[in-house]
Amino acid sequence: MLSISVPTTTRQSFDEWEPQRGDVLYVDTKVNRGYIIHPDGDFTSFLLATGQRRNVSYIGLYYNATTPVGTWTVKSLHTQGDRITYGKNGRFMRLYKDGEEWTHYGIHEHLYGDEMIAGEDRYRSMGCIIVSREVLDVLMATYELNWQSLEVVTSYGLDDTMFAKL
Repeated sequence: MLSISVPTTTRQSFDEWEPQRGDVLYVDTKVNRGYIIHPDGDFTSFLLATGQRRNVSYIGLYYNATTPVGTWTVKSLHTQGDRITYGKNGRFMRLYKDGEEWTHYGIHEHLYGDEMIAGEDRYRSMGCIIVSREVLDVLMATYELNWQSLEVVTSYGLDDTMFAKL
């Protein structure tokens, strides 16, 4: 499990956020909010959309689309041709389970992502994490700054020990 120090825990405006080495993305699927956290505990947060809480049939698979809880690493970037599912530029940050196993899950925009994120029900994806273009830009910059790697934690609710002050 990732260890994140929270000595200062100062919330910073997303518009003023500057990526640093060692930043971690924490996704709370209970409230569909993301947190990028510096090693010193400073953080910014933003709304996002996660997986539908039901079984779906998608890309030839039948599965529960709830975004899984776990520890992940973005280890590769891809450009997808489907500009509805992956947004105008098709950017896709692939999640690897426990830093090793390739998965179908990732972080990306969606053509209708702004509407998804603005809505009351933000359980709208097929399991991936949907973010705005601005958030994806920051996450991609963080990935580049961290030697083409980004640590990601998904959880249903905040971990009281790591995030007691959020």
